Amino acid sequence: MSIVLSRPFELPRRQLFWLLHLGGWTAYFAQGWLAAIAHDKPAGYWVVPLTAASTGALATLGLRMLLRTCWGLPPKRLLLAMVVPILLSSALMDFATREALVEFCDTCKPRNRMAFVAYSLGYIYVVLAWVGLYFGITYYRQLQSETERSLAARSMAHQAQLKMLRYQLNPHFLFNTLNAISTLVLDRDNGTANRMVQGLSAFLRHSLDSDPMQRVTLRQELDALTLYLDIEKIRFAERLRVQTDIDEDCWRALLPSLLLQPLVENAIKYAVARQVAGGTLRIEARREEAQLVLRVIDDGPGCGSLEGDCLPPGKGVGLRNTRERLAVLYGERSAFNVRNLAPGIEVTLRLPFETSQTTGD
Repeated sequence: MSIVLSRPFELPRRQLFWLLHLGGWTAYFAQGWLAAIAHDKPAGYWVVPLTAASTGALATLGLRMLLRTCWGLPPKRLLLAMVVPILLSSALMDFATREALVEFCDTCKPRNRMAFVAYSLGYIYVVLAWVGLYFGITYYRQLQSETERSLAARSMAHQAQLKMLRYQLNPHFLFNTLNAISTLVLDRDNGTANRMVQGLSAFLRHSLDSDPMQRVTLRQELDALTLYLDIEKIRFAERLRVQTDIDEDCWRALLPSLLLQPLVENAIKYAVARQVAGGTLRIEARREEAQLVLRVIDDGPGCGSLEGDCLPPGKGVGLRNTRERLAVLYGERSAFNVRNLAPGIEVTLRLPFETSQTTGD
């Protein structure tokens, strides 16, 4: 039923009004004509219901103009303002219809003033029905518009939050990379410096061009992550070791773009860079029933102030942003956990396992 009703209400306001207005009064005329046939009225009696429907259509057009003028009034004042026009509309319908009716019924003409007043209220239920429908449909459309505006505003805020979280690129990475390039230039290692500049350019182009609202496959995510790791491998050489362990059916799983990069960057900053011998990063992906489970593991010194998934104050901005992105995108369907391994830290992400086939992308 809701599907059937929702279609006409999607029409433009003016088109919807005329469709309902003319359709309603046409149906009123048809009902009156059929009633006349059922009661064996004379052949020309159709003029009576036609007069009632035509007069009612014109009178309610006047009511519509008045309602549109007074719509901003408080409900009580609006109802009070409509009492007299509704009574006059009913009286007008009765007067015009009775003029047509007396051609077929001599006794239908009011004999005194009280009878005229009584007759004038005969169509008030029809006018009230029209006004009630007008109120109901107008309020429904206003509520629908307000709901759409609210949803649009919420969606814009949602997207802005995601973009803010995604574009908070750690400045330490840029500073360190630029300093490394500067050092290479001073050491006249122009070939390595050129490769680093090209790698940085490729990564930044990918980061800025990718839509934070767009999801990518895990294979595409790891390809983008390789652009970042290639830069860090130039900086750290043999000190940075990377291992991957990806289940075969996880390559096509969808996830937010550049979700893993802040986790890897955080691990390099706190695990690899702080150790003379460097460290090893391990990236794992598993499918556990309806969930995609991602892990980023390092063998660094760990964090003594880490408790459960509570991050130490002042550290782990990338971890916080990743956790907030998951919460915004998936809500309770996702999970984020960080734990000490002694040595090292393991970051685990859980999100719904979806592919382009299951999502219809």
